[in-house]
Amino acid sequence: MNLLLLDQPDLISPDRALISGRRVDHLVKTNQCQQGKILCTGLLNGPIGTGQILEFSGDKIQLEIQLNENPPAPAPVQLVLALPRPKYLGRIIQSVTTLGVKSIHLINSFRVEKSFWQSQQLGTETLHEELLLGLEQSRDTILPKVHLHRGFKPFVEDVAPGLLIHSQGLVAHPGSRVRSDRNSSEAHRHLPQHWTLAVGPEGGWIDYEVEKFLEAGFQLHFWGERTLKIETALVALLSRLLP
Repeated sequence: MNLLLLDQPDLISPDRALISGRRVDHLVKTNQCQQGKILCTGLLNGPIGTGQILEFSGDKIQLEIQLNENPPAPAPVQLVLALPRPKYLGRIIQSVTTLGVKSIHLINSFRVEKSFWQSQQLGTETLHEELLLGLEQSRDTILPKVHLHRGFKPFVEDVAPGLLIHSQGLVAHPGSRVRSDRNSSEAHRHLPQHWTLAVGPEGGWIDYEVEKFLEAGFQLHFWGERTLKIETALVALLSRLLP
């Protein structure tokens, strides 16, 4: 936890906060609950600053807060991701949140097993917790939005075109021979201000899905011959698009 993240119910006055639960447990475990201790603190969807511990009463901590700094700028990328295996979903949500992605569309694909959509990992509270952990890691406060799309065709035909109104769409596909000009020095001056990146399941998108993305206005993005795990691919691809 690199940021103590507060929510509105934690505020007992404009400059006081009272926290309990997981955050207190973490501060106790890491020996950071001494009176007078100053912590990097932020308000969910609000500013960042400091919180000084005034009182520790066993299961609650009261802080004096001064929040007057803006959170980090969001990444200029929105993510379209074929729903990963449930056991990896939490880590992936945390990772892309840490990188500053603020809009995540989890969609269906031919290679996504139907059972994935029944996973408890897709529960609102579970996803919210993973998002908070990502924000705490990266010292950010702006909560990303996660959208669930159980049908591939309705998404790519009805939703995807709207995502590209002010954004350049890239569909990542292993072995694609079409390379985006993201790293071209000649094209660098003309780069889009925002990207929409579509990343498929570990086996990649099937041909039909690639064609539908192209019809929606996406471009194929070359990212090498290797078939990577989704976690690895996301970090590699997003790092190319971040300022």
